[in-house]
Amino acid sequence: MPVKAGKRRNLKKSAYARDENTELRKVVRRLRSFIKKCVPGTNETVNAWGIPTFERKDPFCFFMAGKNHVTFGFHSGTSLDDPQGLLEGTGKNIRHVKLRTLDDVEQRGLKNLVQAAARLEGKAPMRGMRGK
Repeated sequence: MPVKAGKRRNLKKSAYARDENTELRKVVRRLRSFIKKCVPGTNETVNAWGIPTFERKDPFCFFMAGKNHVTFGFHSGTSLDDPQGLLEGTGKNIRHVKLRTLDDVEQRGLKNLVQAAARLEGKAPMRGMRGK
């Protein structure tokens, strides 16, 4: 089932939640509730590339399920303070954390990254990242 960009929808039926790896499905479910708990009022949308994205005023994070891990990315990751050294990547703006287990979602420092990312304002999101 293709995911249409720009539509707000219940993503529980998306390919991201139906992956063959049942452990990663659990990680995705935990991550969704974790983000919404960390940042109340967050909306889950789909960006132009069909990637589940979380927004308040602007998009601030996203996830992609792979074969062995969930990539949990931050749109302005280079602007985030990361004292625990969780962030990976070398791009101009985006940084990510690889989540393999349920415990990875609860690791020290991740909540602070999510909350700090949601507070970032003033930087226009990259084209296609908005889910509206």
